[in-house]
Amino acid sequence: MAYATLDGIKTHYMTQGSGPHLLMMAPRGFNSRIESWDGGKWKEMDVFNALSRHFTIVAYDRREAGLSGGRVEVLTWERFAQHGKLLLEHLGVDKAWVIGPCMGVAVAAQFAVLYPDNVIGLMLPQPVGGHRWFTRLRSFFDRHVAFTREHGLQEVVQRAQSQGKTFQDDPEAGPWSTPIRNDAGFAARYAKQEVERYLQIVAASRDAMFPSSFVSGPSAEDLLQMEIPTLVWAGDDPSHATSAAHQLRELLPCVEYWDVHVSKQTHEGQLEQILKFKAAVEAGAVARKTA
Repeated sequence: MAYATLDGIKTHYMTQGSGPHLLMMAPRGFNSRIESWDGGKWKEMDVFNALSRHFTIVAYDRREAGLSGGRVEVLTWERFAQHGKLLLEHLGVDKAWVIGPCMGVAVAAQFAVLYPDNVIGLMLPQPVGGHRWFTRLRSFFDRHVAFTREHGLQEVVQRAQSQGKTFQDDPEAGPWSTPIRNDAGFAARYAKQEVERYLQIVAASRDAMFPSSFVSGPSAEDLLQMEIPTLVWAGDDPSHATSAAHQLRELLPCVEYWDVHVSKQTHEGQLEQILKFKAAVEAGAVARKTA
């Protein structure tokens, strides 16, 4: 494990393996950290060891998560994607494969929109989206706003430090609860902010990240223009609506779709799809859709 300071933000990351680089944007929503890969089919796959046989993996704690730091500003998919790009620049990596399951799909897809020349191929497993996801995530921001209005920022700090939970596990503590808990200096600066300006930032973050029930990440217009070979497969639960994957399947010009229901998706199948996709891209065999 290592640390880098990227745009003033302490960033916790790891590298492993050999071959082309694979930037790994972790799942589990706002708890997007290296350890978030240690669950479900990714754990069964032994994901780091499995993928490092074929790639040089670059996994990291996204800003505001894990052992990485943060900054109070409007949170957007663009800012999260820029964080990943700065990590690749720190490592001297010009082109990389990119994978991001769950809410990592939104960051990975935004990365590809912003930095198409730096992406070899894109893998977007089980994207988040749908009405239930949209209303749930917006409610987290609204609960934090209500708590802050009633109790003030110092109480937010105390809650974050005492509860020790992430934003998704304790929405009242807010999207900066992890850096508040990990960094006393950050916590002290956070508590001294002007409340109304802070609440405007929270509301703007909510609206920028979750404006609708459309698959989280870039706009439909941006997806239509993205010429990067992409592999997608669907989830099927209140956070990972199947419709989100179908929206990507419909809009992306160069997409391979693993059409297997989540109940039939195995860790062996996931790895097989990733490696088949890698081989197809390297062979130039991922075709663009005809109009």
